[in-house]
Amino acid sequence: MPAGASDSAARGDPTRWRRRSISIPVVFLALGLYAGLAPLLLPVALLSDLLRSSRLAATRILLFGGVYLVCEAAGILASAALWLGFAGRRSTPGYLDAHRNLQAWWAAALFGAACRLFALDVTVQGRVGDGPVLFFMRHASILDTLLPANVLIRGSDLRLRYVLKSELLVDPCLDIVGQRLPNVFVNRDTGRSKPEVEAVAELGRSLEADEAVLIYPEGTRASPSRRARLFARLEEAGDAKRLKRARDLRMLLPARPGGPLALLESARQADVVFVSHAGLDGITQVRDALSGTLVGRRIEVGLRRVPRAEIPSSREERLEWLDSEWTEVDAWVAERTEGA
Repeated sequence: MPAGASDSAARGDPTRWRRRSISIPVVFLALGLYAGLAPLLLPVALLSDLLRSSRLAATRILLFGGVYLVCEAAGILASAALWLGFAGRRSTPGYLDAHRNLQAWWAAALFGAACRLFALDVTVQGRVGDGPVLFFMRHASILDTLLPANVLIRGSDLRLRYVLKSELLVDPCLDIVGQRLPNVFVNRDTGRSKPEVEAVAELGRSLEADEAVLIYPEGTRASPSRRARLFARLEEAGDAKRLKRARDLRMLLPARPGGPLALLESARQADVVFVSHAGLDGITQVRDALSGTLVGRRIEVGLRRVPRAEIPSSREERLEWLDSEWTEVDAWVAERTEGA
């Protein structure tokens, strides 16, 4: 994807201004309300925590909410300053680098606050290495979208491109900054998979040596109902082999092949790094953290790089290879999660 292509796509989005006309004022209104009400809400949250013995979960969540709103407001203002400051130069590498730096600051501030407030211990096994590379990462929590910038590429020279679900565009920082960079936000429910897959393929087609693409092959977080629906689709399609492989998974959903296979086809020089992680399961919404189970968790991240030469060349073989590798990720997660 050439520089500015994602921003061009955003300009062609007819819902862009309607969405932002709601999301941006909501952030500043919420920040104002938070500033005024925090002196009242914090004692209430603390009392609730003491009565519930929840390891100060409500207090921690309330404080993190304040950090989030400050980061959102700062990101919106900084993105506006960059838009004005780079007038006439919005297709230059400097414009993109400035937004990557802003994105990195935003992700680091939120992740750092989460680690400190919830006493999270993050450990990483394995290394990424040089680009180009494709990251195939499991999706388990509302927090694991912060892991890539803070674990996978932090301290390296890799520039990261994301494939994310379009629902995240309700966050104005992701909406504005994310769409000025070469990322793709896919709508999983349109029934128009071909344009979505082609947009993902374009990320790989223009991938440079110091770049990486991250995709969540599951497409969404695992749940019994989602697993049942996917099994039903595979059964309806008569794909007995994939259905059997899918049923063998204990922790993950089967990989959706469209995006990953498109990247493998278009980014023909890129290795693949499978990103496993354990410790964030069960935290799919803010209310899941109210019990205090998130506090003090150990987050383990495992990186396993597969050289390009070991990846099959035909689509059918690649699909079988992807399922086999995804089973390895599932086993890694299950070993560290089941019985924990």
